[in-house]
Amino acid sequence: MTREATDAEDYRLGMEPIGSDVMARTLSKVSDMDVSSFTRADVEAALDRGRLDIRDFAALLSPSAEECLEDIAVRASEETRRFFGNSVSLFTPLYVSNHCDNGCLYCGFNKNNRINRARLSLEEVESEMLRIAESGLEEILILTGESESMSGAGFIGDCVRLAAEHFSNVGVEVHPLGVEDYRALRGLGADYVTVFQETYDPAKYAEVHPFGPKRVFSYRFDSQERALMGGMRGVSFGALLGLGDFRRDALACGVHAYLLQRKYPHAEISFSLPRLRPFINGRYSAETVSERNLYQLAMAYRVFMPFSGQTISSRESPGFRDNIVALCATRMSAGVSVGIGGHAEEKKGDEQFDISDSRDVGEIKKALIERGLQPVFNDYVRV
Repeated sequence: MTREATDAEDYRLGMEPIGSDVMARTLSKVSDMDVSSFTRADVEAALDRGRLDIRDFAALLSPSAEECLEDIAVRASEETRRFFGNSVSLFTPLYVSNHCDNGCLYCGFNKNNRINRARLSLEEVESEMLRIAESGLEEILILTGESESMSGAGFIGDCVRLAAEHFSNVGVEVHPLGVEDYRALRGLGADYVTVFQETYDPAKYAEVHPFGPKRVFSYRFDSQERALMGGMRGVSFGALLGLGDFRRDALACGVHAYLLQRKYPHAEISFSLPRLRPFINGRYSAETVSERNLYQLAMAYRVFMPFSGQTISSRESPGFRDNIVALCATRMSAGVSVGIGGHAEEKKGDEQFDISDSRDVGEIKKALIERGLQPVFNDYVRV
């Protein structure tokens, strides 16, 4: 599929094309498969294989696979224990700005949404980081709204530099950047990049992104590859479940990650599984994705790419999160604030969405230990 067939508008100044065929291959493979066509026999055959291919993955995502969730759970649990043991990595996000140039219909940071906007000063950023570090956490994820003027690459780099002084692992979830920007962030101490494609359906994507740089589907799609070209150690993928057809979005997200893993075999790959949440002044009406559906998708990712990381968001309830990490998720956030600041002082700006799990680090650590799991604060040493 060509760039012209997917983009709602042309590349803007500074958007860097990289000539990759991964997007076209991903969308082609997804368009060739009807997830609803798979049978229970297809699911059972997939579970019998040592290593799954894309067709097997699609079978595990199918409605027919709902009849086999217990069998999928056994395989998913086996793969998790084989590659990760009982360890669960803990981190927290730090939102440093909620200014945004986009009009995403499902997001509280929407430029047209009337919320309290704020950006932390670097002094406030460091104060927040020091408070987070006091909790024992050694991994942080820096997040911003997508505003070039309020959270450009320079400001993000300053935040990364500060984070690297206090944390062993530093991730960024910011607007898509160019290869050299990612290379600069890597040099300052960033380890991994998270980008949600939101939906892999170009028509739905254009519908829910009526204005802003984010309308350019293919530029966002290539973000993880540009990050890897810039030397990042790892990249994370996610579709915002419920925004489009959640089974097809999950399939496309998995294929996207799979193809990049084959192209960049050294890369650390991980998945996030966020569902839509209410936000200030609004709620986007979307397809229902039940907890049962979410279990199925998470387990399918685990069986398809057993060595990949998997994050379960604080969007989900405490009970669900505790259950899923005992099964297939390997990372979870703790002590979360999705407002601007909110760790060292009162929040300065409004939240992106409502969370369901507000437990602090100690509470989540205790819950993991009670389930026989090992909370991990750092799994990486810089040399």
